[in-house]
Amino acid sequence: MTTLLPALPTASGLLAATDVVPASETVPGAFLAAPFLVLLPLLGAAVLLLAGRRSDRWGAWFGVLMSGAAFVVGLVLFLAMLGLPVDERVVDFRIGDWIVSGGLDLALGLRIDPLSLTFVLLVTFVGTLIHVYAVAYMAHDRDRRRFFAYLNLFVAAMLVLVLADSYLLLFVGWEGVGLASYLLIGFWNHNRAYAVAAKKAFVMNRVGDIGLIVALMLMFATFGAVDFTTVFAQAPEASTALLTATSIALLLAACGKSAQFPLQAWLGDAMAGPTPVSALIHAATMVTAGVYLVVRSAPIFEGAPTAQLVVVIVGAVTLLFGAIVGCAKDDIKKALAASTMSQIGYMILAAGLGPIGYAFAIFHLVTHGFFKAGMFLGAGSVMHGMDDQVDMRRFGGLARYMKVTWITFMMGWLAILGIPPFSGFWSKDKIIEAAFVPVDGEPWRAWVFGGVALLGAGITAFYMSRLFFMTFSGRRRWNDGSGSADGLGPQDGPVQHPHESPRLMTWPMIVLAVGSVALGGILAAGSRFVTWLEPVTGHAEHHEPVLPVWSLITLTLLLVLAGAALAWRQYAMSSVPVRAPRGSVLTRAARRDLYQDDVNETVFMRPGQYLTRSLVYADKEMVDGGWMGLAGLVGRVGEWLRGWQNGYVRSYGATMLGGLVVIVAVVLALTTGSAS
Repeated sequence: MTTLLPALPTASGLLAATDVVPASETVPGAFLAAPFLVLLPLLGAAVLLLAGRRSDRWGAWFGVLMSGAAFVVGLVLFLAMLGLPVDERVVDFRIGDWIVSGGLDLALGLRIDPLSLTFVLLVTFVGTLIHVYAVAYMAHDRDRRRFFAYLNLFVAAMLVLVLADSYLLLFVGWEGVGLASYLLIGFWNHNRAYAVAAKKAFVMNRVGDIGLIVALMLMFATFGAVDFTTVFAQAPEASTALLTATSIALLLAACGKSAQFPLQAWLGDAMAGPTPVSALIHAATMVTAGVYLVVRSAPIFEGAPTAQLVVVIVGAVTLLFGAIVGCAKDDIKKALAASTMSQIGYMILAAGLGPIGYAFAIFHLVTHGFFKAGMFLGAGSVMHGMDDQVDMRRFGGLARYMKVTWITFMMGWLAILGIPPFSGFWSKDKIIEAAFVPVDGEPWRAWVFGGVALLGAGITAFYMSRLFFMTFSGRRRWNDGSGSADGLGPQDGPVQHPHESPRLMTWPMIVLAVGSVALGGILAAGSRFVTWLEPVTGHAEHHEPVLPVWSLITLTLLLVLAGAALAWRQYAMSSVPVRAPRGSVLTRAARRDLYQDDVNETVFMRPGQYLTRSLVYADKEMVDGGWMGLAGLVGRVGEWLRGWQNGYVRSYGATMLGGLVVIVAVVLALTTGSAS
């Protein structure tokens, strides 16, 4: 059964599906294929896991095929959605009954609308390119079949998350993504550090998941339902306190998945997984789930202004946090991970701004998916050509040896800097502009959050330019065996011969580079992307920022150019030492991720360990000890009594005589006492 849900305005001004209207007698046939979006990659994972070693030869390409087929299905649904009137672009596909118990009657269904389809196309297209890249990258790995099974499982779980028509089904995808990320981050779990990194990501995500569980309970207790249609329809009538509590719980969940403050510590360690995993997690899938959750839950957040302010604060803190950390990282993948944290912070900030920011958050999410995936794959290409070296201080001058990697990485670098006409200019600058719009007649918010967004753009330009110049520019700092290099002797480190990657790795990078160049301008033209999302995010009236738009664009570009120029002077024109100098207090703190692990260990882990040990001690010594002591006492009494049961007549006779003597003595004593 399929129903079409027209988008109707709610009291909050957002568009949400509130009334189920029977579809016409013939529902567009394309939407009947919606379940295959999930079933195809899920089938790929199942086949590759169950087939065993027999699928080693063809397993990788089978995984690519399943992901690519899901993209084709998503493209068909996208074209079908474009053929529908704007007010009918929210389609609920009911698969069947799922949970019917007590007051809960929940169907299993998929919601196909502009927001979910945007994620479907991003996840499947970028995901498929990463699959193709991984065919070459993992070619010599003995367990590559299992790797592609996990990749397919990851894609399937993410598609469940974004296509769910209820928070409970979304939670299934949410947990599936967490499981798949654990398996992929710890794929090389024979390395203990990698296994620990996977466990860290899994545990920190479970902390965030508590928020989603609490939100589910609050929704059911308040609305008697957890499906989007019912919850969004009744949200405007709920109390502000309830909506605030629910929103904060949802934000906690988003912080865990999207590595936002204070649950961001797992992201850098997640680089332990193979580079294709880093590209998949940090570009188009897992870390974007929190942004999706906030935007999807817009009708709830709209009724909780305090929670919206908290969302903006979290985004602002995280974008600066990630940018500062990125300035001090010498590991190329960890520097990109810090960049991801910062860019997701921009998206969360935009999502917290309300209707004026929802579409811009998703817009930047899409463009970021392309240029960040391209840069992660570029980092993998550099590692491939440098014998898995990740220390940028051991790079330098690689542009002449890896031209395709250099050019494609440059496209992503210019995009994330926001240089026009690259993609980041069209998306990130819109977030900066929205941040400068006064909220509720309070201009201080515009100056504070707009200033943070502007400052973040300048810092981003510095640390991303630092990464680019340290890797591809300047003198070589690696040992080619021919003589000393910049700060490096001929015997310092293994001999390396950098070379370009095979075509299966470079072609996905080229496609993503094209997206980094052109996608932003294409989607921004005529505000077509904002208009596309309106059935979900609603129509937002244009508001003027506190500064003219042209001046904001100018300020942003000046800061970006200043940051890039500073990085050029320090890392391209000057000698870069192979060993990092001690640096300032802030630099040392940034190298240690601003002590986030130290804080977590001191505030949460150590007290938790002491509490656990205390509870275990109390359980063993007091609870178990008390019962075992009582049991021992009973046993000892029994042992003593058993000694009297020896089977000898003389012993029994002596016992009887002793008893008689005692009785006589007692009687005499009582008699004597009465007489006196």
